[in-house]
Amino acid sequence: MKFNISHVKNLLKTTLAVIAMLTFSADADAQQDPMFTQYFFNPLSINSGYAGTREAMNVTLLAREQWVGIKGRPRTQSLVMHTPLPNESLAVGLSFRRDEAGPTKNTSIFGDFAYRMRVTEKSRLALGLKAGVSLFTADLTSLTGTDGEDISFSQNLRNKPLPNFGFSAYWWSDRSFLGISTPKLIENEVDGADDLMQGREVRHYFLTAGTVIDLNSTLKLKPTTLIRYVNGAPISFDVTANLLIDERLWIGGMYRYQESAAVLCSFSLTDQLRAGYSYDFPLSDLASYSTGSHELMLSYDFTFKKDKTLSPRYF
Repeated sequence: MKFNISHVKNLLKTTLAVIAMLTFSADADAQQDPMFTQYFFNPLSINSGYAGTREAMNVTLLAREQWVGIKGRPRTQSLVMHTPLPNESLAVGLSFRRDEAGPTKNTSIFGDFAYRMRVTEKSRLALGLKAGVSLFTADLTSLTGTDGEDISFSQNLRNKPLPNFGFSAYWWSDRSFLGISTPKLIENEVDGADDLMQGREVRHYFLTAGTVIDLNSTLKLKPTTLIRYVNGAPISFDVTANLLIDERLWIGGMYRYQESAAVLCSFSLTDQLRAGYSYDFPLSDLASYSTGSHELMLSYDFTFKKDKTLSPRYF
Protein backbone atom coordinates (compact mmCIF):
# COMPACT_ATOMS: atom_id res chain seq x y z
CA MET A 1 0.00 0.00 0.00
CA LYS A 2 1.49 3.32 -1.10
CA PHE A 3 1.03 6.70 0.60
CA ASN A 4 2.22 10.21 -0.06
CA ILE A 5 2.29 12.86 2.69
CA SER A 6 -1.25 14.10 2.01
CA HIS A 7 -2.59 10.56 2.18
CA VAL A 8 -0.90 10.05 5.53
CA LYS A 9 -2.46 13.23 6.94
CA ASN A 10 -5.93 12.26 5.70
CA LEU A 11 -5.65 8.79 7.14
CA LEU A 12 -4.42 10.14 10.47
CA LYS A 13 -7.42 12.43 10.85
CA THR A 14 -9.85 9.64 9.99
CA THR A 15 -8.41 6.80 12.07
CA LEU A 16 -6.49 8.40 14.93
CA ALA A 17 -9.36 7.73 17.34
CA VAL A 18 -9.48 4.07 16.34
CA ILE A 19 -5.73 3.54 16.73
CA ALA A 20 -5.49 5.29 20.09
CA MET A 21 -8.71 4.07 21.65
CA LEU A 22 -9.76 0.73 20.19
CA THR A 23 -6.48 -0.64 18.79
CA PHE A 24 -8.04 -3.64 17.05
CA SER A 25 -4.86 -4.49 15.13
CA ALA A 26 -2.39 -7.33 15.19
CA ASP A 27 -0.01 -7.62 18.16
CA ALA A 28 -1.14 -4.32 19.72
CA ASP A 29 -2.67 -3.85 23.16
CA ALA A 30 -3.89 -0.50 24.51
CA GLN A 31 -6.71 1.32 26.24
CA GLN A 32 -9.98 0.31 24.57
CA ASP A 33 -12.80 1.17 26.98
CA PRO A 34 -13.97 4.80 26.93
CA MET A 35 -12.52 7.10 29.60
CA PHE A 36 -14.94 9.39 31.44
CA THR A 37 -13.75 12.52 33.21
CA GLN A 38 -16.78 12.39 35.53
CA TYR A 39 -16.09 8.75 36.44
CA PHE A 40 -16.95 9.39 40.10
CA PHE A 41 -20.56 10.14 39.10
CA ASN A 42 -20.78 7.05 36.86
CA PRO A 43 -18.89 4.23 38.64
CA LEU A 44 -21.29 1.52 37.47
CA SER A 45 -19.76 1.62 33.99
CA ILE A 46 -16.63 -0.08 35.39
CA ASN A 47 -17.71 -1.46 38.79
CA SER A 48 -20.96 -3.41 39.19
CA GLY A 49 -20.56 -3.37 43.00
CA TYR A 50 -21.67 0.27 42.89
CA ALA A 51 -25.24 -0.80 42.04
CA GLY A 52 -27.77 0.42 44.59
CA THR A 53 -25.37 2.52 46.64
CA ARG A 54 -27.50 5.67 46.27
CA GLU A 55 -30.31 3.78 48.08
CA ALA A 56 -32.75 4.88 45.37
CA MET A 57 -33.36 4.06 41.72
CA ASN A 58 -30.81 6.15 39.84
CA VAL A 59 -30.71 6.95 36.13
CA THR A 60 -27.60 8.66 34.72
CA LEU A 61 -27.15 9.94 31.17
CA LEU A 62 -23.69 10.81 29.92
CA ALA A 63 -22.47 12.05 26.54
CA ARG A 64 -18.82 12.61 25.62
CA GLU A 65 -17.31 14.30 22.55
CA GLN A 66 -13.59 13.53 22.56
CA TRP A 67 -10.76 15.25 20.67
CA VAL A 68 -12.92 17.94 19.03
CA GLY A 69 -11.37 19.05 15.75
CA ILE A 70 -10.21 15.60 14.64
CA LYS A 71 -12.23 13.92 11.93
CA GLY A 72 -13.49 10.54 13.13
CA ARG A 73 -13.05 11.49 16.80
CA PRO A 74 -14.55 9.24 19.51
CA ARG A 75 -18.13 9.85 20.63
CA THR A 76 -19.75 8.04 23.53
CA GLN A 77 -23.34 8.01 24.81
CA SER A 78 -24.17 6.11 27.99
CA LEU A 79 -27.40 5.34 29.88
CA VAL A 80 -27.01 3.67 33.28
CA MET A 81 -29.77 2.56 35.67
CA HIS A 82 -29.39 0.86 39.04
CA THR A 83 -31.40 0.28 42.21
CA PRO A 84 -31.34 -1.64 45.49
CA LEU A 85 -33.86 -4.47 45.81
CA PRO A 86 -36.34 -4.96 48.68
CA ASN A 87 -33.83 -7.43 50.06
CA GLU A 88 -31.24 -4.88 51.20
CA SER A 89 -28.41 -7.31 50.49
CA LEU A 90 -29.09 -7.23 46.73
CA ALA A 91 -28.95 -4.59 44.01
CA VAL A 92 -29.17 -4.64 40.22
CA GLY A 93 -28.24 -2.37 37.34
CA LEU A 94 -28.41 -2.05 33.57
CA SER A 95 -26.03 -0.19 31.25
CA PHE A 96 -26.45 0.84 27.61
CA ARG A 97 -23.51 2.38 25.77
CA ARG A 98 -22.74 3.43 22.21
CA ASP A 99 -19.16 4.20 21.19
CA GLU A 100 -18.21 5.59 17.80
CA ALA A 101 -14.64 6.21 16.64
CA GLY A 102 -13.66 6.71 13.01
CA PRO A 103 -15.15 3.85 10.99
CA THR A 104 -16.00 1.73 14.06
CA LYS A 105 -19.12 1.54 16.21
CA ASN A 106 -19.60 -0.49 19.36
CA THR A 107 -23.05 -0.82 20.96
CA SER A 108 -23.28 -2.68 24.25
CA ILE A 109 -25.81 -3.72 26.88
CA PHE A 110 -24.65 -5.09 30.22
CA GLY A 111 -26.48 -6.14 33.34
CA ASP A 112 -25.10 -5.71 36.86
CA PHE A 113 -25.71 -7.65 40.05
CA ALA A 114 -24.34 -6.76 43.48
CA TYR A 115 -24.38 -8.69 46.74
CA ARG A 116 -23.93 -6.26 49.64
CA MET A 117 -22.62 -6.94 53.14
CA ARG A 118 -22.41 -4.66 56.14
CA VAL A 119 -18.81 -4.23 57.38
CA THR A 120 -19.33 -1.67 60.14
CA GLU A 121 -22.23 0.48 61.25
CA LYS A 122 -21.38 3.07 58.58
CA SER A 123 -19.70 1.03 55.84
CA ARG A 124 -20.59 -1.77 53.44
CA LEU A 125 -18.87 -4.05 50.95
CA ALA A 126 -20.43 -5.22 47.69
CA LEU A 127 -19.29 -8.02 45.37
CA GLY A 128 -20.43 -7.44 41.81
CA LEU A 129 -21.00 -9.37 38.60
CA LYS A 130 -21.29 -7.72 35.19
CA ALA A 131 -22.41 -9.60 32.09
CA GLY A 132 -23.61 -8.66 28.63
CA VAL A 133 -22.77 -8.33 24.95
CA SER A 134 -21.33 -5.76 22.57
CA LEU A 135 -22.00 -5.48 18.83
CA PHE A 136 -18.89 -4.33 16.98
CA THR A 137 -19.05 -2.78 13.49
CA ALA A 138 -16.14 -1.53 11.35
CA ASP A 139 -16.87 0.30 8.09
CA LEU A 140 -13.33 -0.14 6.75
CA THR A 141 -14.20 0.62 3.13
CA SER A 142 -15.10 4.20 4.12
CA LEU A 143 -11.52 5.07 5.12
CA THR A 144 -9.96 7.82 3.03
CA GLY A 145 -6.31 7.77 1.98
CA THR A 146 -6.19 3.96 1.72
CA ASP A 147 -5.37 1.88 -1.32
CA GLY A 148 -8.62 0.50 -2.70
CA GLU A 149 -6.85 -2.70 -3.69
CA ASP A 150 -5.65 -3.42 -0.16
CA ILE A 151 -7.68 -6.46 0.93
CA SER A 152 -7.31 -5.43 4.60
CA PHE A 153 -9.77 -2.58 3.96
CA SER A 154 -11.97 -4.24 1.33
CA GLN A 155 -14.48 -5.87 3.66
CA ASN A 156 -16.53 -4.40 6.51
CA LEU A 157 -17.27 -6.03 9.85
CA ARG A 158 -20.99 -5.99 10.64
CA ASN A 159 -22.47 -6.57 14.11
CA LYS A 160 -19.75 -8.83 15.41
CA PRO A 161 -21.17 -10.09 18.77
CA LEU A 162 -18.71 -9.86 21.65
CA PRO A 163 -20.18 -11.47 24.83
CA ASN A 164 -18.36 -10.77 28.06
CA PHE A 165 -18.51 -10.75 31.86
CA GLY A 166 -16.49 -9.40 34.75
CA PHE A 167 -16.21 -9.12 38.53
CA SER A 168 -15.71 -6.31 41.01
CA ALA A 169 -15.62 -5.35 44.67
CA TYR A 170 -16.76 -2.00 46.05
CA TRP A 171 -16.44 -0.72 49.64
CA TRP A 172 -18.08 2.52 50.74
CA SER A 173 -19.09 4.56 53.75
CA ASP A 174 -20.82 7.93 54.02
CA ARG A 175 -17.49 9.70 53.36
CA SER A 176 -15.15 7.31 51.48
CA PHE A 177 -15.07 4.60 48.83
CA LEU A 178 -12.67 2.05 47.35
CA GLY A 179 -13.32 -0.14 44.33
CA ILE A 180 -11.45 -2.72 42.26
CA SER A 181 -12.78 -4.30 39.08
CA THR A 182 -12.19 -6.00 35.77
CA PRO A 183 -15.40 -5.46 33.77
CA LYS A 184 -14.46 -7.69 30.80
CA LEU A 185 -12.59 -10.92 31.40
CA ILE A 186 -13.00 -12.46 27.94
CA GLU A 187 -10.48 -11.24 25.36
CA ASN A 188 -12.68 -11.66 22.29
CA GLU A 189 -11.03 -12.03 18.89
CA VAL A 190 -11.94 -9.59 16.10
CA ASP A 191 -10.99 -10.74 12.58
CA GLY A 192 -11.15 -8.88 9.28
CA ALA A 193 -11.01 -9.87 5.62
CA ASP A 194 -9.14 -13.15 5.06
CA ASP A 195 -7.77 -12.80 8.62
CA LEU A 196 -5.40 -10.04 7.44
CA MET A 197 -6.75 -7.67 10.07
CA GLN A 198 -6.76 -9.35 13.45
CA GLY A 199 -7.25 -7.99 16.91
CA ARG A 200 -8.81 -8.68 20.27
CA GLU A 201 -10.47 -7.06 23.21
CA VAL A 202 -7.94 -6.45 25.95
CA ARG A 203 -8.62 -7.07 29.64
CA HIS A 204 -8.76 -3.88 31.75
CA TYR A 205 -8.23 -3.52 35.50
CA PHE A 206 -9.52 -0.52 37.47
CA LEU A 207 -8.86 0.80 40.96
CA THR A 208 -10.94 3.73 42.22
CA ALA A 209 -10.80 5.55 45.55
CA GLY A 210 -11.99 8.78 47.11
CA THR A 211 -13.00 10.58 50.27
CA VAL A 212 -14.74 13.75 51.46
CA ILE A 213 -13.05 16.18 53.86
CA ASP A 214 -14.87 18.95 55.74
CA LEU A 215 -13.12 22.31 55.33
CA ASN A 216 -15.74 24.38 57.15
CA SER A 217 -19.51 24.51 57.54
CA THR A 218 -20.13 25.28 53.85
CA LEU A 219 -17.13 23.78 52.04
CA LYS A 220 -16.06 20.18 51.48
CA LEU A 221 -13.11 18.82 49.50
CA LYS A 222 -13.45 15.56 47.57
CA PRO A 223 -10.19 14.07 46.19
CA THR A 224 -10.62 10.98 44.00
CA THR A 225 -8.46 8.84 41.77
CA LEU A 226 -8.95 6.26 39.03
CA ILE A 227 -6.06 3.93 38.12
CA ARG A 228 -6.23 1.84 34.92
CA TYR A 229 -4.05 -1.09 33.90
CA VAL A 230 -4.21 -2.81 30.52
CA ASN A 231 -2.03 -5.75 29.54
CA GLY A 232 0.81 -4.51 27.35
CA ALA A 233 0.29 -0.80 28.09
CA PRO A 234 1.66 1.56 30.77
CA ILE A 235 -0.41 2.20 33.90
CA SER A 236 -2.61 5.27 33.50
CA PHE A 237 -4.30 7.27 36.23
CA ASP A 238 -6.60 10.23 36.85
CA VAL A 239 -6.34 12.49 39.90
CA THR A 240 -9.34 14.72 40.59
CA ALA A 241 -10.16 17.28 43.27
CA ASN A 242 -13.64 18.76 43.67
CA LEU A 243 -14.87 21.46 46.03
CA LEU A 244 -18.46 21.18 47.27
CA ILE A 245 -20.15 24.49 48.10
CA ASP A 246 -23.32 24.55 50.24
CA GLU A 247 -24.09 20.90 49.39
CA ARG A 248 -25.15 22.02 45.88
CA LEU A 249 -22.30 23.10 43.64
CA TRP A 250 -19.26 21.00 42.75
CA ILE A 251 -16.31 22.68 41.02
CA GLY A 252 -12.92 21.09 40.42
CA GLY A 253 -10.11 19.91 38.21
CA MET A 254 -8.66 16.67 36.90
CA TYR A 255 -5.24 15.55 35.66
CA ARG A 256 -4.86 12.46 33.47
CA TYR A 257 -1.25 11.28 33.44
CA GLN A 258 0.65 12.48 30.36
CA GLU A 259 -2.60 12.96 28.46
CA SER A 260 -4.92 15.77 29.54
CA ALA A 261 -6.21 18.10 32.22
CA ALA A 262 -9.79 19.13 32.81
CA VAL A 263 -12.08 21.56 34.57
CA LEU A 264 -15.46 20.32 35.75
CA CYS A 265 -18.55 21.36 37.59
CA SER A 266 -21.91 19.92 38.60
CA PHE A 267 -24.96 21.39 40.28
CA SER A 268 -27.77 19.76 42.25
CA LEU A 269 -30.88 21.40 40.79
CA THR A 270 -33.01 19.57 43.39
CA ASP A 271 -32.33 16.89 46.00
CA GLN A 272 -32.88 14.33 43.22
CA LEU A 273 -31.67 15.99 40.00
CA ARG A 274 -28.03 16.79 39.21
CA ALA A 275 -26.34 18.09 36.05
CA GLY A 276 -22.63 18.22 35.26
CA TYR A 277 -20.16 19.35 32.60
CA SER A 278 -16.43 18.87 32.06
CA TYR A 279 -13.92 20.15 29.53
CA ASP A 280 -10.64 18.34 28.87
CA PHE A 281 -7.73 20.01 27.13
CA PRO A 282 -4.96 17.74 25.75
CA LEU A 283 -1.40 17.88 27.06
CA SER A 284 0.02 15.40 24.53
CA ASP A 285 0.82 15.80 20.81
CA LEU A 286 -2.94 15.72 20.19
CA ALA A 287 -3.01 19.41 21.19
CA SER A 288 -1.84 20.20 17.64
CA TYR A 289 -4.97 18.58 16.21
CA SER A 290 -7.71 18.91 18.84
CA THR A 291 -9.25 21.75 20.87
CA GLY A 292 -10.24 19.35 23.66
CA SER A 293 -13.07 17.10 24.84
CA HIS A 294 -16.54 17.85 26.22
CA GLU A 295 -18.64 15.76 28.57
CA LEU A 296 -22.24 16.27 29.75
CA MET A 297 -23.91 14.41 32.62
CA LEU A 298 -27.50 14.28 33.91
CA SER A 299 -28.48 12.16 36.91
CA TYR A 300 -31.80 11.60 38.70
CA ASP A 301 -32.70 9.66 41.85
CA PHE A 302 -36.25 8.28 41.90
CA THR A 303 -37.91 8.10 45.31
CA PHE A 304 -41.27 6.35 45.27
CA LYS A 305 -42.23 7.11 48.88
CA LYS A 306 -43.37 10.69 49.45
CA ASP A 307 -42.15 10.73 53.05
CA LYS A 308 -38.67 9.45 52.14
CA THR A 309 -35.83 11.95 52.10
CA LEU A 310 -32.45 11.30 50.56
CA SER A 311 -29.42 11.81 52.74
CA PRO A 312 -26.54 13.64 51.01
CA ARG A 313 -24.59 11.40 48.65
CA TYR A 314 -21.06 12.38 47.69
CA PHE A 315 -20.32 9.45 45.34
